[in-house]
This record gives sequence, C-alpha cells and structure tokens, in this order.
Amino acid sequence: MTYPAQGYGAYGPDPWRQSSWDARAAGNFIGGGMGGGLIAFTVISGAGGIARVALLLAGLALIGLGLFCVSLELGRPLRALNVFRNPRTSWMAREAWTSALLVPACLAAAAGAAGTPWLALLLALLFVYCQARLLQAAKGIPAWREPRLVPLLLVTGLVEGSGVFLVTAPLHDAATMWLLAAFALLVIARAFAWRVYRRRLAGKTSPGALATLDRAGRVLEIAGTLVPLVVVAAIAAGFVAGPSLLPSAAVAGLLAALAGAYFKFMLVTRAGFNQGFALPHLPVRGTRT
Repeated sequence: MTYPAQGYGAYGPDPWRQSSWDARAAGNFIGGGMGGGLIAFTVISGAGGIARVALLLAGLALIGLGLFCVSLELGRPLRALNVFRNPRTSWMAREAWTSALLVPACLAAAAGAAGTPWLALLLALLFVYCQARLLQAAKGIPAWREPRLVPLLLVTGLVEGSGVFLVTAPLHDAATMWLLAAFALLVIARAFAWRVYRRRLAGKTSPGALATLDRAGRVLEIAGTLVPLVVVAAIAAGFVAGPSLLPSAAVAGLLAALAGAYFKFMLVTRAGFNQGFALPHLPVRGTRT
C-alpha cells in the first residue's frame, strides 16, 4: 500500500502525514521537556550556590526557547494571549498557565527562597505532563493518541533534563554516584516505556508511521540507552575514574538527551500519519440507495 505525499491534494481513504505541526512544533516539545526535566533534576540533585542558579535559569531558557519555536507558527502573533483562555478544556492553555507560574517559582528558587525549589519541581513536572497530554489529545493521529505516549514523553523529558545536567557536570562537579544511578534508572524507564508504547501501536497506525518510529526507536535504544548505561556501569565499576569521570558522564548525558530529542522530532514531524477514512457505501449515479 502506498501513502499520499504530504501537502494539498494528498487527501483520500489512505492515511497521510499531517503537515500542520512541523519542526517548530517539535522544538516546543524538545525544549519544554528538556527544560522541565533539567529543573526537576536540579532540585532533586540538591545542587546549591551558583550551580543551582545557572541550572534553573538554563531550564527556564530551554522552556522559553521551545515556546518561542512554537510561536513562530502563529499566523496572527497579536492573538497569542488567547492561548490562556479555556484552561478547563485545553491542554495548550494549561501548558501556558503552568509556564507562567513556573517562571516566578524558578526565579524564587534560584534566589534561595525557602520551599520554592520543590514548588518549581512540581510545576516543571506539570509542564512536561501538559505537553504530553497536548500531543496525546490529537485524536486523529494514531501514533499520538495512544495513552502510553504520555508516560513515554514524561520520562523522556526527565531523561533529557538529567542528561543536560550531566553535560554540565564538568562545570559544577555535582555528578555524584547516586545521581548517576538516578540517571540510569530514568534511562531504563524510558526504554521500558518505549517498548510498551510501541507494542500498543502494533496494527493501529500506518506502516509509514511504524517504520519512522522504529528508526527513531533504534536510536533511542542504542545511542540513548545502551551506550549511556555502559558508561555509567564503567564508572560504577571503577573502570572510569579520576579526571575522565565527569567528561564520561557528560558524554552519557549528551547521548541520552540527543536521542530523546531526535525521537520527539521524528514523532512529531514524520510519524504523524492520520488514520485516513472509510467509505463503506460509495454513491452510484442514477441509482437509489
């Protein structure tokens, strides 16, 4: 079976790939998940001083970059504030409101206000959750509407954020063994969530979408899971120590984060095939039905 090309005139009973959300929309999910995950992991790490300030601000910057990417899709930028309407029914509105609350919470946490780091953590997780539900709410796309996509995107954001944390480890020297263990557990959880999600999609979407997801899944499993786990295991076993420890942890974090970003990019821009439509009764000229 062949699938129509993307664009005008591609509509028919066979599935075709959506063209409304492109790399700019993918950038929102990548930046948002990575930034939210970085904020959450920074709070969990207990990093203090200038490192905490820099990491929290970096998390906000990544979220802001993601929101800027999606703003480039707006046909009427002056109506952007309408996104805050209807938070009772719209996950996009909930995402916007959560981001608006997250900014002062992170700034307060960076300034050292008591109790605010945990508030920033909760809001960061809520932001990533809103993003996951936003994509899953697109019911016309089988690869997106699968409920198992929500935990996959949530844990992917945490892996990306923890990966960025490890990338910066040579600068703040806060990559303790228990943080490396937490990173490894998140990577394993993401691999498990991917397998569950992929198994649930079998027979529910087009072969084109499945082929795209399988390519992205291989990157996720090899570059984003296997290699980082081998590096962490080498560090835990003592094969990597001394001056090479933090750079090795940074490489593991970078691979895990980039693999997650690549998966999201492919999910949004290449795997978004709709289910097509069925015509059980075709009209025939000159006859009555």
